Amino acid sequence: MTSAAEEQHQRGFRGWLLAGMPHRYRRHPGPGRLPRDDEGKPWWKVMCLTGVDYFSTLGYQPGIAALAAGVIAPIATVVLVLLTLFGALPVYRRVAQESPHGEGSLAMLERLLPRWRGKLVILVLLGFVATDFIITITLSAADASAHVMENPFVPHFFGGKQVLITLVLIALLGAVFLRGFTEAIGIAVVLVGVYLTLNLVVVIVSFGHVLSAPHVVADWHNLLVRQYASPWLMIGVALLVFPKLALGLSGFETGVAVMPQIKGAPDDDPRHPAGRIRNGRRMLATAAVIMSVFLVASSFLTTVLIPQEEFRPGGAASGRALAFLAHGYLGDVFGTVYDTSTIAILWFAGASAMAGLLNLVPRYLPRYGMAPDWTRAPRPLVLVLVAIAFVITLIFDANVDAQGGAYATGVLVLISSAALAVTLSARRRGARRATVAFGLITVVFLYTTGANIVERPDGVKIASFFIAAIVLTSFVSRAMRSTELRTTEIVLDETAQRFIEEAATWDEINIIANEPDARDEQEYREKEAEQKEFHHLPDDAPVLFLEVTIKDASEFETELTVHGEERFGYRVLKVESSTIPNAIAALLLHIRDVTGKVPHIYFAWMEGNPVPHAFRYLLSGDGDIPPLTREVLRRAEPDRDRRPLVHVG
Repeated sequence: MTSAAEEQHQRGFRGWLLAGMPHRYRRHPGPGRLPRDDEGKPWWKVMCLTGVDYFSTLGYQPGIAALAAGVIAPIATVVLVLLTLFGALPVYRRVAQESPHGEGSLAMLERLLPRWRGKLVILVLLGFVATDFIITITLSAADASAHVMENPFVPHFFGGKQVLITLVLIALLGAVFLRGFTEAIGIAVVLVGVYLTLNLVVVIVSFGHVLSAPHVVADWHNLLVRQYASPWLMIGVALLVFPKLALGLSGFETGVAVMPQIKGAPDDDPRHPAGRIRNGRRMLATAAVIMSVFLVASSFLTTVLIPQEEFRPGGAASGRALAFLAHGYLGDVFGTVYDTSTIAILWFAGASAMAGLLNLVPRYLPRYGMAPDWTRAPRPLVLVLVAIAFVITLIFDANVDAQGGAYATGVLVLISSAALAVTLSARRRGARRATVAFGLITVVFLYTTGANIVERPDGVKIASFFIAAIVLTSFVSRAMRSTELRTTEIVLDETAQRFIEEAATWDEINIIANEPDARDEQEYREKEAEQKEFHHLPDDAPVLFLEVTIKDASEFETELTVHGEERFGYRVLKVESSTIPNAIAALLLHIRDVTGKVPHIYFAWMEGNPVPHAFRYLLSGDGDIPPLTREVLRRAEPDRDRRPLVHVG
């Protein structure tokens, strides 16, 4: 038998694990309540949290550009920067305005594509979100472990231990988030500040070497002219190869996902916080400008100062071009400091992805009934995400190149979907010029995505696995949770309240479930007579009619608004819900609670095969109503003496 001390310990651990999870049947906008303005962080601190992913790509982006584009890498990088500043940035500034609570572009598509169609689109996009964010965690940790092993001062003992080092780094990241967001943001501020400072030193010193040896620029220019006869050819080739540089676009979706952490203005409207939106857009713009400057500078410097053969696999600059310059121009001591900073920010690059998943998953899957309710709590979700990252690391053997295609695919699909959502939103608002502009941006991103998929189809294969896993587990979870009450709140209008107060004075509260048809006097008269005959009720026994109609069967939880109506002398309670049995059960329990009497509800048997009825219940919210209502009541109220009674005739 468990001792009282052990029980207290278990309750304490469970309370710590589920801290932050909202009450199960309370209406809420996401995982817990929205942060108050005085609880948020300054936008520049939150920029550091999302920037550990975005800025960390400087660790490998210049090398990728040089390897993919050769001598034309700086021009291709300029194309990437232009797409960033005049494509991705305007799109996500609009997303920040329309989805300020961390739902990202997915919320915009959800509003534009209602019912099951919209939810299926969201599930597919969540598959790409998982691809992007999980691979961000695993790829960044794997790249950090590669930098550990390549440093000249690291003992040989670590040779061949890349998988183990990667797993340790992922576990440490999870441990940080088990502590909370505050600790994660504090670490991110330090890491980003140090890393950008060291990169600035490397860039300045490297420009000094270029100025002292201007022939390197002349050599690069001559080689560029020999390979590409005209400027138009250079631009054309740059446009063709820049999709290979798409990793430099990462960070925007995580940026809008962590917006709930941004401090707004004291007078912000919680539903549309103008101060938070303003600061969020400032954060996105500042991060994009900083990254753009570093991308262009680092691509130019590494291209003109590092021999091309060093960028190839096995070369000294492969995947670490700026580190190569740091060691070469500032010595191994500074180079080791730079490596340490790079390792730290690459390790913590997964923090923005983790923060994004902790914001996005609880806002969609539990609300759809497609995940256990405990996923609203951050700590259990952290443990699940860390476990998934472990599995992905073991499958890919902590290989950075093997995961790169999936990472780029996830990034580009999310940006393309965001651009499409913003375009559709502009069209709905009637903003013709914005529709055309965002439409062109969407086309460019779709081209970039398509080119990347053709170049690296393995990314789609990995994303397909995540999509299939999310869709399958989501529908299994929805089926398993389908007989929960699924009601967030019950509101009665004045007439409905009066009907229930009158019913409380009856000997028994008898309610007849009616599927509304003509709703004329004959329908109610025949239904009452039929049910009283079947169930041997006295002719003078007063009854209430209950009519539930389905509004949107794809929704999982519903706020029930009960309207009372008197028709031809009959008292009728009308309700709209996503499911009929769950709404009936919830209202019966509410009536019991407010009247102190256990109500009776009367049904007629439904004809037909029960299997199709079960599928109808899952997809359209109706099905075989009487047994389903009884099952919902059984799960919600284990005490038989207090459970409303279901009669079927």
